[in-house]
Amino acid sequence: MKILLAGGAGYIGSHTALALLNSGHDVVIADNYYNASPEAVRRVEKLTGKPVTLYEADVQDRDAMMKIFKENDIDCVIHFAGLKAVGESVKKPLFYYRNNIDTTLTLLECMEATGVKNFVFSSSATVYGAENAIPYVETMHRGSCSNPYGWTKYMMEQILTDAVAADPDMNLVLLRYFNPIGAHESGMIGEDPKGIPNNLMPYISQVAVGKLDHLTIFGNDYDTPDGTCRRDYIHVMDLAEGHVKAVEYIADHPGTNIFNLGTGTPYSVLEIVKAFEKANDLKIKYEFGPRRAGDLPEFWANADKAKKVLGWTATRTLEDMCRDSWNWQKQNPNGYRD
Repeated sequence: MKILLAGGAGYIGSHTALALLNSGHDVVIADNYYNASPEAVRRVEKLTGKPVTLYEADVQDRDAMMKIFKENDIDCVIHFAGLKAVGESVKKPLFYYRNNIDTTLTLLECMEATGVKNFVFSSSATVYGAENAIPYVETMHRGSCSNPYGWTKYMMEQILTDAVAADPDMNLVLLRYFNPIGAHESGMIGEDPKGIPNNLMPYISQVAVGKLDHLTIFGNDYDTPDGTCRRDYIHVMDLAEGHVKAVEYIADHPGTNIFNLGTGTPYSVLEIVKAFEKANDLKIKYEFGPRRAGDLPEFWANADKAKKVLGWTATRTLEDMCRDSWNWQKQNPNGYRD
């Protein structure tokens, strides 16, 4: 299949591109490099020995995206082109709503115009909201999201499911991610945030490499075993392989299908710090700060459906996640700008 990765030069997109290429698929990427780099795509090509068709384009730009659809015989779209920082979304809600929803509408309009029927969406566990019991299951009520980022994912899921309901030939897979960390085992591609990281693992890695003085842990008074937030952390390559399974499933399964992609095991922020120290024989300086707006105390996945239906399960350990994160960071202390 020929797969269009909207936002495919970013962290999850580049790892998914690698997994798709290694599985025999062709990849087209559209990215404006807001939080990504063309160097990631060049490295994916080097690792796989296969070419990627790459366009510098804002996925909100309908004319630019129509050109891409017309120049390529696209079989399936995977939508990664969204802003993703919980804390930033609280501070800049309009920025998040405009970007995340507009990119989705543009892709759907271009697909409708060119007859593309398969859509895999990069969704999030944040759509479940605070009122659901843990672990989260795909059939749970959505909504009551705790931050604008989560609300954009909720709204985009609704837009997509409405579009599918109106078109019996359209196929949709919603992949609800938990917390991706790690990097490709080669250390050649990984997470490269612009500016100060919003996510935990790149922050820890940048403290370890000396770019940042210390890690601030947002809150140590949550109702959890050690007082810090607990999350379901998943290796980015396990997540990437989940997308391959979704692409190979979608064409024969019409309508909307939803899968959690997580490990089912939660770890606290402090547990991640200690695991990183142990895996890499390092010490990480940290201090506690106030709680961050929009954070829930804890959540994790029930991923049984993905195992049963897609034949997918996360296989990499927390040690793998910590080791691969550091391998990427120490080889690339300034990310793709080295």
